[in-house]
Amino acid sequence: MKLLLDSTRCQGYGLCQEPAPELIDLDEWGYARLRETTVPDDAAEAAAAAVAACPNSALKLVK
Repeated sequence: MKLLLDSTRCQGYGLCQEPAPELIDLDEWGYARLRETTVPDDAAEAAAAAVAACPNSALKLVK
């Protein structure tokens, strides 16, 4: 499974980082940056929660 970020949609709310800090960092302005694009099996639930937390649909999970 891969986690994708459309940085043009990210508005810097930072809500995605809380459920998945092992996958997502925030830059100095609060915009998301992916630490990893490949999601380990044990982080799939956290990745899904991060996708759901984004109010701008900037994150997407693909198989």
